[in-house]
Amino acid sequence: MSLPMPTPTDTLDQLRAGQLKGIQRLDLGCGLTEFPPEIFGLADSLQVLNLSGNALTSLPDDLPRLHQLRVIFASSNRFTELPAVLGQCPQLQMVGFKANQIQNVPAAALPPQLRWLILTDNQIDALPASIGACSQMQKLMLAGNRLRQLPDQLAQCQHLELLRISANQLGMMPPWLVDLPRLAWLACAGNPFSDMHAQAHHHAPPAAIEWRHLHIQHVLGEGASGVIYQALLSPHQDRHHDSCEPSPVAVKLFKGAVTSDGWPHSELAACLAAARQPHPNVIPVIGPLAGHPEGTAGLVMQLVPPRFTTLAGPPSLQTCTRDVYPAGSCFSMQKVMRIALGVAQAAAHLHARGLLHGDLYAHNLQCDADGYCLLGDMGGASFLPADKAVSQALQRLEARAFGCLLQELIAHSEQAPPAALTALQARCLGTPAQRPLFEEIVQSLT
Repeated sequence: MSLPMPTPTDTLDQLRAGQLKGIQRLDLGCGLTEFPPEIFGLADSLQVLNLSGNALTSLPDDLPRLHQLRVIFASSNRFTELPAVLGQCPQLQMVGFKANQIQNVPAAALPPQLRWLILTDNQIDALPASIGACSQMQKLMLAGNRLRQLPDQLAQCQHLELLRISANQLGMMPPWLVDLPRLAWLACAGNPFSDMHAQAHHHAPPAAIEWRHLHIQHVLGEGASGVIYQALLSPHQDRHHDSCEPSPVAVKLFKGAVTSDGWPHSELAACLAAARQPHPNVIPVIGPLAGHPEGTAGLVMQLVPPRFTTLAGPPSLQTCTRDVYPAGSCFSMQKVMRIALGVAQAAAHLHARGLLHGDLYAHNLQCDADGYCLLGDMGGASFLPADKAVSQALQRLEARAFGCLLQELIAHSEQAPPAALTALQARCLGTPAQRPLFEEIVQSLT
């Protein structure tokens, strides 16, 4: 018989009683208005501190006494400024202050070893130029703020791999962005400059699916932008099936007004644009959801057959930008090649229709035992600009993401890869201007 997990209140009581000595991670979400000083009793061991879901407005000036601290989460609190004391924590690598009311990011607040910064869903209108000194930065999540421009000094962050700047007020995309040598995953929808691109691709959406015609059954999974449920769709409402019986579908309900990737309506627009011309390696969309009793936005998709499973899990605190594969994952070279070709064909299809996926990862792939795969989750997607040079430069960012995926697949292969595949991987991971477009990638794989 398993024991119940302690509640946050129980954990606070244990902390105050001195019963948590030696722990490396502490989660406290119990309405705190002040930082519990007893946390300093864990200074010799504490590496991950999660204070999300409280009512905190500040952190103590002596926070650096937690000299082992590597990760701090303080999402859904009441901070109006990113605490400057964070910059004095020498080991701090990951900072997460999502869904506060932060308006100001002081230059002093950025730790020297920072690799992963999450400031999603705040009120920030500018970043300090000192962010360029964060030479180890790999992941920067800024969706849902009020940014009008990015500091040019961000171009100095040569290790930056994932950038989320959706749902801001950026009038233009910085020209240096596409030259960042390691940038592979970019989400930029929901800005004035990207909205212009979206308008150029506007078409009438398919008819909405009414909530009353759906019978929700159970949760299939959860991502950054929403929860996916299995459901039954009433007969004659599913345009993809001609049957008198309810058809199984997947229903994605978006989380709130802003997600880690940006606005839900940006994802909806991208999904519906992709749905106009279905592709066998892209999860088919039936239509947008309408009539939810709480007004929640959603999307109705064809249900992926049960023989498919998610190829990998999302990145962990340790891997930062790389997916985590199930223990013992080992693929034949035939399966590696089939997955690679399916993903490349899906990406080429999206690019040809003016869409950048923005999140080309193994954790967004559903695969069967033979390697036939389906690409999903368009949360990071955006519309490509009409300017051919800029459009191709963005497509080459996605080529690097594909190169990272190839690297992971080869690392989990039973056999040594053919030289041509290794050469393709090297080109995809190379300098931005030298990377192949996906039409060429597909030709190389076939």
